[in-house]
Amino acid sequence: MELFEQIRRELEFGVGTIAGVSRKLGVHRRMVREALRSAEPAASKPQRRRLRKLVDASAFIDRILTEDRQAPVKQRHTARRIWHRLCAELPGFTGSERTVRGYVHQRRRLSGLGGHEVFIPQSYDWGVEAQVDWYEAYADIDGVRSKLQVFEMRSMASGGAFHRAYTHATQQAFLEAHELAFRYFGGVFRLLRYDNLSSAVKKILRGHRREETSRFIAFRSHWRYQSEFCNPARGNEKGGVEGEGGYFRRNHWVPVPEARSLDELNRYLERCSNEDRRRILSGRTETVGSAMLNEQPHLLSLAAELFDLAEISFPTVDSLRCVRVRTNRYSVPLPPGTKVEARVHAAAVELCHGGKRVAWHERCYSRQQKILDLEHYLDVLRKKPGALAGSTPLAQWRQAGRWPASFDQLWHALNLRHGRSEGTRQMIELLELGAGHGWDRLRIAVEQTLSMGCHDSAAIRHLLTAEQMNRPLIAAIAIGDIARYERPLPVMTNYDQLLSNTVQVHA
Repeated sequence: MELFEQIRRELEFGVGTIAGVSRKLGVHRRMVREALRSAEPAASKPQRRRLRKLVDASAFIDRILTEDRQAPVKQRHTARRIWHRLCAELPGFTGSERTVRGYVHQRRRLSGLGGHEVFIPQSYDWGVEAQVDWYEAYADIDGVRSKLQVFEMRSMASGGAFHRAYTHATQQAFLEAHELAFRYFGGVFRLLRYDNLSSAVKKILRGHRREETSRFIAFRSHWRYQSEFCNPARGNEKGGVEGEGGYFRRNHWVPVPEARSLDELNRYLERCSNEDRRRILSGRTETVGSAMLNEQPHLLSLAAELFDLAEISFPTVDSLRCVRVRTNRYSVPLPPGTKVEARVHAAAVELCHGGKRVAWHERCYSRQQKILDLEHYLDVLRKKPGALAGSTPLAQWRQAGRWPASFDQLWHALNLRHGRSEGTRQMIELLELGAGHGWDRLRIAVEQTLSMGCHDSAAIRHLLTAEQMNRPLIAAIAIGDIARYERPLPVMTNYDQLLSNTVQVHA
């Protein structure tokens, strides 16, 4: 700026010519002409650096960004997550996070993606408030991409959070997750802030007033906390849990996790929550785990007894040995006409009779389905063995992987040896043994018998019951103690003398 001023003064009050000013000040004539046009120098063009450290990594980053287009929107890579993967998966990579962040920002801007969300910092007292929400996430459960509903509760003072996945966001799941979260935090918060969830809110009234469901009111009364609901479509009123959900998705749901079952996935989520206790939130000096320990004495104590979360009904067993629960029918090992108690949980349906549980099924969320257990029909199949081959319970067992190939191999061998009717009846008797001794033990016994080339049901029965046979145990005796039982060997001389005397008498 000072040089431009000096050039303009020389042109007007000094040398007066472009060439003269250029020679006197030692600048190029183009700069003199530029100063003549404007008192301020033109803004310099940004220099584009050649990102040498990303020459090999750019293809890796582009592939991740391309794959993210097929991933759920909220489970895509952040620039920081991409940088972590580059450091871990690309040998020899030494690029900085800033370099990767700039490249990712440029590629997303060129593709029309971007946007930033703003959060307002808040301050909270220990044990006063936690925020609750649901969010959607995807996971590969037993090789199948499944859409899940994830419950989250976040402490606003300590920053600790609890996450649990369900297949459906039912009221039973909603309330069950609360109890698990209270146990995770070691107490109950005085105030919980919610969206207008159908599990808790029946009708939205004016302002912050809500007509709540009676079951939610009873649950809240049991655990002694207060609830507050946000205005409709105002997620910023509970920005803490919204931000927690985004952080947890980006760091623990990316890439899409894989698990053999929902229980295994929830154990993974619990480990991730425990790992996050080592975080130090912005503006704080202690970890989240230390803050949770400081907050625990300020929480309300846990209730002495858990709240009964089950939805209870009393259906009657029909001619197919099923009871109707909601819109589906579940099998039960009781005669038709019996009235049972059905308890619907978040993930299971429990059937009780006479104060005892007689059947348990995984809850079905489809409509007009039959959920049948082959074990519930074994006593009937003993009288009607011909119905086993085409039975729906057997087909469902095959589909669920509960009927191994070794059972079919044994069944076929029994039919060849004893005939179709008698062979099927013996197979049913073995299944009854499996119901009493355990299906894994039966499978192992069948596989051992087949490996020895044997197809006899008695051999399988022996393998199942051999461990239960009562055999007298022989006490161990020390070698030295046996010496007192030693006796001298018999001598035959006296017997020979007796024989000789007998010969003399006869003589």
